[in-house]
Amino acid sequence: MTIQDDYMFKLVMRSKHICKTIIEKILKIKLTDIRYIDEEKTVKPQYESKGVRLDVYVEGSGEIFEIEMQVRKPDGGELSKRVRYYQAMIDSERLAAGQKYKTLPTTYIIFICPFDPFDLSRHIYTFRNLCVEDSGLELNDKTTKVFVNSTGTADDVAPDVKAFLDYVNGVLSDDAFVREIDDEIERVKQIEQERVGYMTYAMKIEEEREEAENKLARLIAFLLDKGDVEEAKQAAKDIDKRQQLYVQYGIS
Repeated sequence: MTIQDDYMFKLVMRSKHICKTIIEKILKIKLTDIRYIDEEKTVKPQYESKGVRLDVYVEGSGEIFEIEMQVRKPDGGELSKRVRYYQAMIDSERLAAGQKYKTLPTTYIIFICPFDPFDLSRHIYTFRNLCVEDSGLELNDKTTKVFVNSTGTADDVAPDVKAFLDYVNGVLSDDAFVREIDDEIERVKQIEQERVGYMTYAMKIEEEREEAENKLARLIAFLLDKGDVEEAKQAAKDIDKRQQLYVQYGIS
């Protein structure tokens, strides 16, 4: 297992110093401290909808940081829309009924990717909401989305950040922070409890995958019985449509 492994990434990010340093390096900020809100936080809205499982969910001094290791490159604009959905779910959970909008915290959603999500060779792509007519005017909604590309070739990051990104790609250097991460990975690999935990986690994911496949199969069979061939085709390829039909026909 390497840092790209979803489970290993979560284990390594349990180290407060490693997690805090990665945030500081990527965002070019300094944090006094961070607090873990929940381990592998699952965010679900009150209404019937698709929840999200967050990899690393921590809080600074009034800021929320959500960090994901995204190994697979999705098709089309799926990654951008996934970030949009994550932001919506985080906001809906943080904004309890009756509270004012001004209580929403500053949020940073960071996706670390061993691929270039926008094919422009940059190491870091940072997005905020700007005015189309005047790019100098920012909406100031306190939300930032950052995509980190470990395969970038542009000269746009500091050497220590480049060393970390090279490590994501499997290249071990003499950088002190990279060595700290590598030592932590070797340490947790030796812990029997974590090895058993990984096996349990892998089994859980496999069970969830099988359950999702069975649920989709039941939906498609139901639609075909009704003669809704086009709906069945759309459900097979469109996750959002699938979720809508699950709710519509009460399939769980």
